[in-house]
Amino acid sequence: MNWTGKHILVVGLGKSGLAAAQLAQRLGAKVTVCDEKPLAETRFAAEVAALGVAYEPQAEARGAEFDVVIQSPGVPLEAAVFSNSRVTGELEFAAPLLEGRKIGITGSNGKTTVTALIGHILREAEVPVQVGGNIGIPPAAMVETSRVGQWNVLELSSFQLETIESFVADIALVLNITPDHLDRHRTMERYIDAKARLVETQGRSQVAVLNAGDAASAALAKRTRAKVVYFNAAAPGPWTVAEKDGLITVDEQALIPVSAIPLRGRHNVENVMAAAAAAWLANVSLDAIEAAIRTFPGVEHRIEFVRTLDGVSYYNDSKATNVDATEKALDAFDGGVWIILGGKDKQSDYRTLAGRLQAKAKGVLLIGAAAGIIRAQLTEADAALPLRECGTIEAAVALARAEATAGDTVLLAPACASFDQFQSYEHRGRVFKELVQQLV
Repeated sequence: MNWTGKHILVVGLGKSGLAAAQLAQRLGAKVTVCDEKPLAETRFAAEVAALGVAYEPQAEARGAEFDVVIQSPGVPLEAAVFSNSRVTGELEFAAPLLEGRKIGITGSNGKTTVTALIGHILREAEVPVQVGGNIGIPPAAMVETSRVGQWNVLELSSFQLETIESFVADIALVLNITPDHLDRHRTMERYIDAKARLVETQGRSQVAVLNAGDAASAALAKRTRAKVVYFNAAAPGPWTVAEKDGLITVDEQALIPVSAIPLRGRHNVENVMAAAAAAWLANVSLDAIEAAIRTFPGVEHRIEFVRTLDGVSYYNDSKATNVDATEKALDAFDGGVWIILGGKDKQSDYRTLAGRLQAKAKGVLLIGAAAGIIRAQLTEADAALPLRECGTIEAAVALARAEATAGDTVLLAPACASFDQFQSYEHRGRVFKELVQQLV
């Protein structure tokens, strides 16, 4: 598409919105940016001013005519419908302009770790790569640095995928699909449909990597024309990444012992298998994949060790923004856990946490807007749990410091979004780490 002279409206002034506005301006479009907040209250007011594009409050922009409206991922699709304008997502806008091949990773949990690990493996193998998407750099900001012969490794959320049409991943990974973001998608069917777009746009020359141990992921084999490669312990067929007797194999060739994986938790064994599958399909040797896995430092805010103080270990899993992620975090510890739960509710069912909490938690420290909902649901589940209302993360850390004893673990794994009290899950995780480092 020739963007020169087109009147473009970018809805939502976050990182993706700013990147889309910058790219559209470079392409010669006439750009307007809008947000629900006044410009001065947005994160990128100075950048918009420097860019010299028009800014309008969202309510005032709604009545105008635009050639294309670019929806930022954080903006619900219905909020981006302006008059009779065509609506497209930031990923879909940037996709045709990204040079090089693409690896797309989605899933309810694990996609940040898998995306980072794939990038790490390719870099260690000296394969040209850049990493972004829902992690770090928005797709629109990756266009300028994309090159032929390079891999673009993209973490992709359901918010980014629900509007794609022309975006095609050469290698697509769907790690798992469990309830999440139902406050936005409303039903599991719509949430699955959004995730499915990643493999539905693929053709016979592409590959879909699916989790044989996750029913919703495995079922997507019926919704793609791509060649399917499975991963997990029970992966069927010859083209698989599997696990048997404590050894991960790729196409029945030994890759790495499970005991050599430097990441904590059973879920990270699956994450390593998925990343190994992608790297193998990108023609990285098994020796190079193994060496890179052994040196992978992990991802910030994902069961991240912070410190040990008086025998109590502190872990930051702020990225656990849904119930399934919190379950996986709890599974990584034997017991004696003081867990911090709460934040912005996403219409989750917290009752499923009851069994694990009964088995492993010495204290359940509730914070944020969802605290009352979590308490009510866990009480309804007849969970005789030590529930403590803390309100803020500061109070939760202070209580854990006062009551945890040597051998215990203090774990931030909130099962909620962060936007009630923090700018992002990264912000929440940083605050937690700062509080822990200040303890004496």
